[in-house]
Amino acid sequence: MAIPKLVLACILLFVLQQVNSQGLKTDFYKKTCPSLESVVHATTAKYISRVPSFAAALLRMHFHDCFVRGCDGSVLISSTSNNTAERDSIPNRSLRGFQVIDAVKSAVERQCPGRVSCADILALVARDAVSLINGPSWPVPLGRRDGRVSNATEALFGLPPPFFNATQLIAAFASKNLTVKDLVVLSGSHTIGFSQCSTITSRLYNFTGVGDSDPSMDSNYVAALKRKCSPTDRTSIIQMDPGSSQSFDVNYYATVQKRRGLFQADAALLTNNETNAYVTKHSTSSATSSFFKDFATSMVKMGNIQVLTGSAGEIRRICSAIN
Repeated sequence: MAIPKLVLACILLFVLQQVNSQGLKTDFYKKTCPSLESVVHATTAKYISRVPSFAAALLRMHFHDCFVRGCDGSVLISSTSNNTAERDSIPNRSLRGFQVIDAVKSAVERQCPGRVSCADILALVARDAVSLINGPSWPVPLGRRDGRVSNATEALFGLPPPFFNATQLIAAFASKNLTVKDLVVLSGSHTIGFSQCSTITSRLYNFTGVGDSDPSMDSNYVAALKRKCSPTDRTSIIQMDPGSSQSFDVNYYATVQKRRGLFQADAALLTNNETNAYVTKHSTSSATSSFFKDFATSMVKMGNIQVLTGSAGEIRRICSAIN
């Protein structure tokens, strides 16, 4: 019996993803750029020491890169007169830290011109930024190549939005070969960083279209957020993990368990048995080491999504522009 073309295409895509991810290795630049990781770490540290909130921004940038066309640095490309790139898509307009990536790339180019991809630099910077604020660290397999396509529409429809429910989130992660556990673990990155009032306005003021609030959110938390965010406030900044937004820890899970997750996607973790169990287990400080270990594992998996290797793609000279 002939295999349907769609099924065959899916099988080939899965095989290619496995082959590509296996092409990455932690010592990829051992001979061509032996000082790479020390240069990346030193440059990243200069920025994080001055602006610790860059850690969350750079981690988010890596996630947004990997979920659209894979971890190929396409989120770094600037728009041109005839192309609106990913970074100008609605979900990416609040991304910050591009200057950090540019500075690291310049420092690496001085040591190893034309050798190291922007995709690899972003993966390393995200890891170092997290570890520099006392979060976990992890080995970063290297050898990614840079993509030559960046499309705003793909980012708009490829990134899971903050209003997704558990079923939608699980499907979005499964499409990238990430498990339910990866979903709840990587959601833990919301322990650091900030968002804008505009992301939760409907949840506070018009959840079902009749001027109501999301009933799944703690009422005291709703009241506190309303004091910070008026119905028309589009720009004020709010912490994603109140009181712990610059500490990489398990407080996020305690916050979610209290029904104080900022986004619907955070609250959704309580509606699935597997994610709820993980939230409950990791809601106390004694679970920190377990979370750190899991986070490291899931970050390596995420960093392998649809990578370009070998002769695919290119090594960009400037991260914001295709060669």
